[in-house]
Amino acid sequence: MSETTLSEVERPGTAGCPPVAATLPGDAEPVIEVRDLTKRYGTHTIHEHLDLTVRQSEIIALVGGSGSGKTTLIRQVIGLEAPTSGHISIFGHDITMIDRRTAHLLRRRSGMLFQRGALFSAMTVFDNIAQPLRELHTLSEDLVRDVVMYKLEMVGLSGRMANRMPSELSGGMIKRVGIARAIALEPELLFLDEPTAGLDPQASDEFVDMIRGLHRSLGLTVVMVTHDLDTVMMLATRVAVLADRKVLVNAPVEDVVRVDHPFINSFFLGERGRRALLALPAARRQKISELLDDGK
Repeated sequence: MSETTLSEVERPGTAGCPPVAATLPGDAEPVIEVRDLTKRYGTHTIHEHLDLTVRQSEIIALVGGSGSGKTTLIRQVIGLEAPTSGHISIFGHDITMIDRRTAHLLRRRSGMLFQRGALFSAMTVFDNIAQPLRELHTLSEDLVRDVVMYKLEMVGLSGRMANRMPSELSGGMIKRVGIARAIALEPELLFLDEPTAGLDPQASDEFVDMIRGLHRSLGLTVVMVTHDLDTVMMLATRVAVLADRKVLVNAPVEDVVRVDHPFINSFFLGERGRRALLALPAARRQKISELLDDGK
């Protein structure tokens, strides 16, 4: 089997890509399309005729009350659970109808950060990040090492961390290592499940800054599940609100706050929501504040 070079691991078109802000999401190609999705566990319905579109270069936040099915939706999109009915397309492929080889290739185009990092406890930091690279069976160990050290640098960790075990890491470090592993194969699509959960305010802000930097430098499309309003305000280009077993609205925050719904009112329009506005640029903060003061 021939040995793959680093350039072959990198996603075509990544090098020298323009700032993400130069791409208008409304004009971009759909990366994920969910149509008429229903998910049931026995007689309990989680999603019913749910629709969702995620476009290239977006950072979309999935928010909703407890039991609204945010993580369940992600698990269906990445293929960990099957929908009861409906269709899910990723990069134009209906994942309910593809063969194993196509499914494997699609998985290599996406990365996932689970809520608690999901590192292998018996592996070092180095081996955790190297695991998806070694699964290719075409990379030399020298190249694997180069990629791992580069990914550590990208997530703000020193190469000295490579030989540590997960038990020696803080919660924030575990999440950073999880991100390094998720981007090891230069994915186009990144899923984040509660990325700032369990972090103190400073660590949370630093993690958000890191995700923002990776989004721009790698040209990522990001889908995140979060209950943290500060993270939503600081990162999301669009917010998809899950309520009443469907996506109630999928729009920028400025448009979401115009929708009269109990969850939206409690999540965005209370004191906590006004505090979270402080993280926004002045012009955007003023626009949303005016909407709130006008009672939407």
